[in-house]
Amino acid sequence: MLFWRRQSFYNRFMAKYFVYVIELDPKVADLRKFRAKNPQYIKGNGCFYIGQSTRAPKLRLEQHKEGYKSNKYAKYYGEKLRPDIYDKYNPIPTRKDALSIEEYLGKKLKSKGAAVWYN
Repeated sequence: MLFWRRQSFYNRFMAKYFVYVIELDPKVADLRKFRAKNPQYIKGNGCFYIGQSTRAPKLRLEQHKEGYKSNKYAKYYGEKLRPDIYDKYNPIPTRKDALSIEEYLGKKLKSKGAAVWYN
């Protein structure tokens, strides 16, 4: 019985993960390193940064813009969140799942001709 109580207490306070998608200014596609990672990019199909965190997407965007644990593309070229792309996946129970969803979204957007940066 004691184990069950500890387990349910732990589950209520376990970290949850979130994926988020930040729409980037299309000027980021002019950067050589960004462009090299996105040879399939079709101009006009959008540029995105995809990440995962224990923080809510809105807070994470603010942190990127302030330079806290920030990706340079999200910091300098980030324009807005795109919850229409990521909202249905959140919250995510484990980091492993969050990483696989991050990769899935990246590949999905790239297949549509978008330029995407994710880890």
